[in-house]
Amino acid sequence: MGRAELDVIDIKILRELQADGRMTNVELADRVGISAPPCLRRVRKLEEAGIIEGYHAMLNSPRLGFDLVAFCMVGLKHQSEGNLKAFAAATAEWPLVRQAWMVSGDSDFLLHCVAENLTHFQDFVIEVLTANEHVDTVRTMLTIRQVKKLGLVEV
Repeated sequence: MGRAELDVIDIKILRELQADGRMTNVELADRVGISAPPCLRRVRKLEEAGIIEGYHAMLNSPRLGFDLVAFCMVGLKHQSEGNLKAFAAATAEWPLVRQAWMVSGDSDFLLHCVAENLTHFQDFVIEVLTANEHVDTVRTMLTIRQVKKLGLVEV
């Protein structure tokens, strides 16, 4: 899969939507300097190409009672394709795991976890994560405070 061919207007559209995905098509068109119908066509094209994967609301976790954010570096016992796929599938079943990456280096997976509190996170690590048949090592990092929060891609 190669890099998408984007022009200046496409890039402006992506920047604006990444900053505010709720704006109307008319407002988006005005911000990027084109009329509404071609703007809508461009957005649909970006969606169909898989460049825009979806839209979502960014929630304030602490306001919802989820005060702990942590990262887990997980090493598997064996790095066979079957074990990697099985562990990746298991992460999809764990609500506490919000994002997961297969990584290279000292660990095999990096998990971004959000929990109500330290007790719930510890219970997950001990009773679920380390109990998984494929897991060999788990190193956890508790966050202190988020200092930067941007869209995932700078276009």
